[in-house]
Amino acid sequence: MSKRRVAITGLGCICPLGNNVNDTWENALKGVSGVDRITRFDTQDFPVKIAGVVKDFVPQDYMEVKQVKKVDFFTQYAIAAGKQAWVDSGLMQDGFYDKERMGCILGVGMGGLPILEKYYDAYREGGPRKISPFLIPALISNLAAGYLGIEYGLKGINYVITSACASSTHAIGESYRMIRDGLHDVVLTGGAESTITPSAVGGFAAMKALSTRNDEPQRASRPFDRDRDGFVMGEGGIVLVLEEYEKAKQRGAKIYAEIVGYGYSCDAYHITAPLKDGEGAVSSMKMALDGATITPEKVDYINAHGTSTHANDEMETVAIKEVFKEHAYKLSVSSTKSMTGHLLGGAGAMEALFCALAVKNNIIPPTINYENQDPMCDLDYTPNKYKERNINYALSNSFGFGGTNATIAFKKEEM
Repeated sequence: MSKRRVAITGLGCICPLGNNVNDTWENALKGVSGVDRITRFDTQDFPVKIAGVVKDFVPQDYMEVKQVKKVDFFTQYAIAAGKQAWVDSGLMQDGFYDKERMGCILGVGMGGLPILEKYYDAYREGGPRKISPFLIPALISNLAAGYLGIEYGLKGINYVITSACASSTHAIGESYRMIRDGLHDVVLTGGAESTITPSAVGGFAAMKALSTRNDEPQRASRPFDRDRDGFVMGEGGIVLVLEEYEKAKQRGAKIYAEIVGYGYSCDAYHITAPLKDGEGAVSSMKMALDGATITPEKVDYINAHGTSTHANDEMETVAIKEVFKEHAYKLSVSSTKSMTGHLLGGAGAMEALFCALAVKNNIIPPTINYENQDPMCDLDYTPNKYKERNINYALSNSFGFGGTNATIAFKKEEM
């Protein structure tokens, strides 16, 4: 069977920049930071007191009150983003697709830590009688996809990928392959995460991975800047509708962009540190380009993993220069984590959404808080202001603990 084209026909988003796609995109182009002080728990004794937190989200807008009580935040965000994407795609019309050829694959890094901490505290205070029967369904990560499958009667593939910060990029890549290879016609994909809790913040802080710029929350996430001091945790849920291109055109769907390549690799080196020469990232990007059957010179934009840690940003810069050679200095690169924070398992989906909108609108979102150049990071990171530029092809990179790497290639639909 020949390889089929894969279109993005729907987008949904709950994130620190907004609770829908339009607000998120507009705030990104304005260079707004979604980072603020943590108020969900007392951070007095924590070295880190800031995060990219979802604001003014009303789960009852997307589900009944009794359901809200049964699911953790990450699942609430996934359901809300999934419903937005489903409506946006125009798939409300029944009967166009066989439900057995429709599925859902999401990426989730750590699942329901808030609900686990809540009921562990209840157990410590009152014993096992205080543990809710909803603990396990709320905790386990695959229910984020499960609820969307139930909501829309999607009887095909349904599961969650967990690969640290590459989780949702892997989910999108595997969904793309399902459609490309003729196994499915529609897949809801993306990712969700919500782990702004004492154990998660405390754990990452103990690793010295997080920024401690507590007095300037909006300026804390500063990818590629000389004075970066760690990443900022974020949260949210982002869902994309992927659809077989010809069928999408047949039903008159709007198309944001096509996905045309997917790369993946493992550093096979260290549980948290990347290879300094970027070998794994290089391999992942090259595989995505090969899948898209394009040369590096065709790429106009890269949404970088760009975490605002010294090790990642230097490595990714080295890797981009290795893949793109002289063209690396003609590329536009940006890290939208400067505005959203790092959504962990949901990061790749967040950045895939930005790539789809960038390709659709020919606009590069900025890297904010870029003030002082690091001599080791010498590319065009689109500092502080968005840039208008024709974008025919774009890449999105995600790298995670365990040395896992993933890259998605996007193409303008009109080509």
